[in-house]
Amino acid sequence: MVRTLARCGANVVVHFNQSSAAATKLRNEVKALGRQAMTVQADITQEKSVMAMRDAVNRELGEPDIIVNNAVIKCAPWMSVLETPVASYRSQFESCVLQNALMAKAFVPAMKSKRWGRVIGINTECTIQCTPTQSAYVSGKGGMDRLLRVLAREVGEFQITVNQVAPGWMISDKYRASGETNPEYEKNVPLRRRGEDQDIANLVAFLASDLAGYISGQYISVSGGNVMPTI
Repeated sequence: MVRTLARCGANVVVHFNQSSAAATKLRNEVKALGRQAMTVQADITQEKSVMAMRDAVNRELGEPDIIVNNAVIKCAPWMSVLETPVASYRSQFESCVLQNALMAKAFVPAMKSKRWGRVIGINTECTIQCTPTQSAYVSGKGGMDRLLRVLAREVGEFQITVNQVAPGWMISDKYRASGETNPEYEKNVPLRRRGEDQDIANLVAFLASDLAGYISGQYISVSGGNVMPTI
């Protein structure tokens, strides 16, 4: 997403919690493309940390026009509802619902002043599937979905769009390195293959652009048809 937005002409802030080296590498790649870039550390579950991130970004690059809320606390192990620790539900609420609320509080007011903005949340196909043992993750992402739909209604008059990208089980650097495949998953996908992380980035770039200026409040699956949101 960072690389694609930069190639589309955006200056980019790379947020990280612990992965400073990876964030710095991405920042340097963006600068090599001729765009401005910075890294910033924050815990997206803590209001003071998010507001400090906002202040640092505003000082160095100015008020963002686009935010992509992509962080999540890994939820493991997956267990039945009766076995899942309460801490797992709490971590998913904090990193899915609370993250999106805090990011809106930090960055949407400036978008309202400019009467233009893009809020993009990264959800998951799991929110629709409701697979056994995934209750903590699904409940967190489900709460995120509802919060962002409400936000879309609240800020639409300011020409701010709010949308969600919901990937399937995509191929990313982790899977490229391991060579891991999952034929059982792929056989149930209408396109009979797993998508790439680039497919997610492409939709994010579209939703961030003027091409998507009249699209808001949407949960859009990037899963090769594995899930099909319906009316």
